[in-house]
Amino acid sequence: MGIFSRLFSVGKAEAHAAIDKLEDPIKMTEQGIRDLKKDLDKSLQALAEVKAMAIRSKRELNEQKAMAKNYEQKAMLLLQKAEKGELEMAEAERLATEALSRKEQSSESVARAQEEVTKFDTNISQLDANVKKLKSTITRYENELRTLKARARVSQATQKINKQLSGIDSSGTVSMLEKMKDKVAQQEAMAEAYGEISVENRSLDDEIDATLSDTNVKATNALEELKAKMKNKQ
Repeated sequence: MGIFSRLFSVGKAEAHAAIDKLEDPIKMTEQGIRDLKKDLDKSLQALAEVKAMAIRSKRELNEQKAMAKNYEQKAMLLLQKAEKGELEMAEAERLATEALSRKEQSSESVARAQEEVTKFDTNISQLDANVKKLKSTITRYENELRTLKARARVSQATQKINKQLSGIDSSGTVSMLEKMKDKVAQQEAMAEAYGEISVENRSLDDEIDATLSDTNVKATNALEELKAKMKNKQ
């Protein structure tokens, strides 16, 4: 299954996180990364198994090569013994023929083992490329997930602020301020009116006393000034 099919398949993440009948992109991405990591584990296991088989095949290849060479050397030694008179030529040839037959069998095993080694090397190369691709994909999606989470936090905060700002009734606020201004102006006018009323309500005696009080104060001050002048002239 491809990554996009995996990321957007229904039922992988929590059902209650669905948005517009699609799951939360963050949860889907997290699930996709988990699936990719499982695939990576399986690929690593398969790679290790194929490498183990390749090691056994190479070991068998080397053993069969050594065995073929050994049988050939034995056949030569048998013929050399016959030439030296240490062994009947007929017996030497019979044994040498058997040795060469065994050498041929080993050579066939060498060819078969070589084919297996070549096949395993090809499989290892393909699996290794897949592992590297999976690792790169996982790293890329993890980076994108971090960016997605950061963007989600910013967008949520911005949405909250904008929602709060949009809830402010600017026209209502202005209206309230105007009402407060009118109320204050009314209170100031009332205070001034009461002041005027208090002046108007003074009795005639109050006015006379106030006038006399002002006159006496002025006369007293004038008298003091006159005394001061006379004293200075003396």
